[in-house]
This record gives sequence, structure tokens and C-alpha cells, in this order.
Amino acid sequence: MSAVLDDPKAAAKAAHEINKLSKRLHRQVGQAIGDFNMIEAGDKVMVCVSGGKDSYALLDILMELRRRAPVKFELVAVNLDQKQPGFPEHVLPEYLKSLGIPFHIEGQDTYSIVKRLIPEGQTMCSLCSRLRRGILYRVAGELGATKIALGHHRDDMLQTLFMNMFFGSRLKGMPPKLVSDDGRNIVIRPLAYVAETDLERWAAHRAFPIIPCSLCGSQENLQRVQMKKMLREWERQHPGRLDNIFTAMGNIVPSHMMDRKLYPFATLQTTGVVNPEGDRAFDEDDDCAPNAAQPVRIHPGTPP
Repeated sequence: MSAVLDDPKAAAKAAHEINKLSKRLHRQVGQAIGDFNMIEAGDKVMVCVSGGKDSYALLDILMELRRRAPVKFELVAVNLDQKQPGFPEHVLPEYLKSLGIPFHIEGQDTYSIVKRLIPEGQTMCSLCSRLRRGILYRVAGELGATKIALGHHRDDMLQTLFMNMFFGSRLKGMPPKLVSDDGRNIVIRPLAYVAETDLERWAAHRAFPIIPCSLCGSQENLQRVQMKKMLREWERQHPGRLDNIFTAMGNIVPSHMMDRKLYPFATLQTTGVVNPEGDRAFDEDDDCAPNAAQPVRIHPGTPP
């Protein structure tokens, strides 16, 4: 870093890149909020801050967006202290006080529960997540929050999609907005459009006081960890692939899938109407490959 500061051109370039990153992050979060109507006038948004880079970035960006938003809404930061051994209890309160934002630290010893109930060597995420979720839902009600904001990003959503396909045999992802399990809360994910690599760069630039998780953060055998490695390798080999997969999650064509609950395959009848996006069963498999020549589409009944 000192070498960059000593070189005016390098420093100017670094500042330019950070400025671009800042604009991209704020634009993407603002777009996600708008696309899914995540935050409305008068909302009190409870931002869950774990001490990781994602939730720090979420709070950081929402504070700036609130400053220039056309509608008024409140923010309250909430941290769940799960009483993990060695957890630096002072870090988050000191940081949140420095921001001048209302916050609440909820202390609940879920760590002991998880360690007692989960055998050594087995993954702890499922139980830990359920316990954490229930506590946060309760706290949201006590604080009068109308929305619960979580720090999941684009890569989290992609990992969840593939985990459900590979291990759950279903096409199910992590939605940007949903009603909570208890039916009483709206959960939002404003970082839905943001790539994790951008969050890593932003966290380094903002020097967030990162607190490592000694539960899930130390489990290298997790399926999610392996999924992350796979997706990162795909992106390295084929830049843009993750963006394409993510975009596909919002471009679902039920008639070309297999879910009988979403499309009436059993009662399907001919219509006599040309459908440009219809049957492509006999098209070449590689006609969607990059740089492949696109075939000329000749609809039935249309002279060549």
C-alpha cells in the first residue's frame, strides 16, 4: 500500500477504482431494493450485523442510501452474541457507537446448545441457523422493526441454488425478499445483486473490524464451502458465467421445465398459433455456446 501512496499515478488509479466500486455497490443495492420493493416509506429496517464483511457492507451501504433516499426510513443494527469462546464483545458496540446508529446487542448462549447437540465433526450450520433465526425474529418484534435485512449476496444465492439441486433434488434458491418462517416478518436481502469479490474489496477499503466465526467459519468440509470453490473456479475459467446463471434465476420458463404444478402438461392442447420461443428440441445443442453462429429460425407455415 505504501508503494501505491508514493506513486501519484498508482494512487490516482486506485482511487478511481474504489470510486467505481462504490458507485457499483450503491447502484446494485438501490436497484435490488427498487426491483423487489424491499424498503418503503416509514419502514424500520433491522440490519443483522454478525461481524463479517457482508453485514458490515450492508449496513454501510444502507446508511448512505438512507441519506439520499426519496423516502424516509429508519435503521437499527442488531447483533446476536452467541457466546462463542474468545468472541471480542467490545468490537461491535464500539464500532456501531462510532457510526452514531441505534443498535441492540442480543446475548444468547446458542454456542453451548449447538456444541452439546451436534456430535464432533458434523456440520453445525442447520441448528445454529434455526436458533439464530428464531431469536432474531423475536428481537425484530420487540424493536418494532418492519423489515429484517440480511447480508446474503449474489454468490450466496447461487450456492444455495446448486446445493438444493445437488443435494435436495429441487430448483430452489434464496429469494431476495420473503415472509419469515413465523409469518410475522418480511426478510430482505439488499445485497442480492452484489458479487462477493466486490464485497471483499469494499471491506478491505473500509477497514471493517472483521470478527471471524468460530462455528461455521472454521468448518472447511461444509458443502457450501465446496460449492463456493466450484463456482469460483467456473468464474475463473469462464468470466461472466455466474452473472449468466444468476440472471437465469429470474428468467424461468415453466413450459420448458418439468414441474406439473407450474405448467399444465397433462391438459396441453395445440393452439394453431406460432410461438417463436416454443419447441427447440431438434436444435443443435451448441447453438447457445459463445460465438456460435445462431441458426435462422423458420416458423411452421412461413415460406423460407
